[in-house]
Amino acid sequence: MAEAWSPEEVAATVADYFVMLTHELRGESYSKKEHNRHLQQLLHGRTAPAIEFKHCNISAVLIELGFPYIDGYKPRGNYQELLKEEVAARLEGDVVIANAAEAIVGAPVHGVPPERSLDDVLVAAPTRNRDRTRTYERPVSAPSPRLGVNYLEREARNASLGRAGEVFAFNVEHRRLWQAGHRTLAERVEHVSQTRGDGLGYDILSFETNGRERLIEVKTTSFGAMTPFFASRREVAVSEEHAEHFSVYRVFRFRDSPKVFVLTGSLRESCILDPVQYRAFLP
Repeated sequence: MAEAWSPEEVAATVADYFVMLTHELRGESYSKKEHNRHLQQLLHGRTAPAIEFKHCNISAVLIELGFPYIDGYKPRGNYQELLKEEVAARLEGDVVIANAAEAIVGAPVHGVPPERSLDDVLVAAPTRNRDRTRTYERPVSAPSPRLGVNYLEREARNASLGRAGEVFAFNVEHRRLWQAGHRTLAERVEHVSQTRGDGLGYDILSFETNGRERLIEVKTTSFGAMTPFFASRREVAVSEEHAEHFSVYRVFRFRDSPKVFVLTGSLRESCILDPVQYRAFLP
């Protein structure tokens, strides 16, 4: 059995991850392999896979704290409490990375990325390794310690990003039906959050190739596929009431090279809903 990581090893690994994450948030190039090799020299006896696994643990902690993660390090749970404490302490004191995250989550989106082939855009839904992917109805209960900010929830409130993601998904749906030879159906696809209002519990009315309705709720992020999204009570209710017709289109890496995966049916079945806030009435 591998020896537990010491506080010094954990601190060095978290510091290295934060350097890479700062580069990623700023859109700067860096080499994960070079960082791994450097850590191997610093952490005598830790292998490349062990270091990569620890980086994946850090991704899981960051998501739990409402902070973006490095897309190349897929979140893995079952981490040391020491690791969570170190990540939280680092977030508390690192103004540079907080500013880099803030610059992304609040930045307006002007226009929609150019169209690419559907084979490139549409991908399979990801799954977590040995633990469960979470999606949230409301802000997570343990935001980043620094100023109590949940950067993922803040990004979810970025209206220009949300609208651009909906237009992107609308174009994907139109093209999907058009290329399948169902051009009449393609022309009937409707961006209902714009034409009928945003209280329906879904954003786009589309169709299966057999003409059956497809109700699409679009969730967009600039970050990786494992980033949790936020769902309203109305959206959850509609997903249950119209489970045979309901889909979530998760648009991710929107500002870089947007891709989409699809979750079908009730959100209670396709995701783990985490009710993290309650409304309290006096007795």
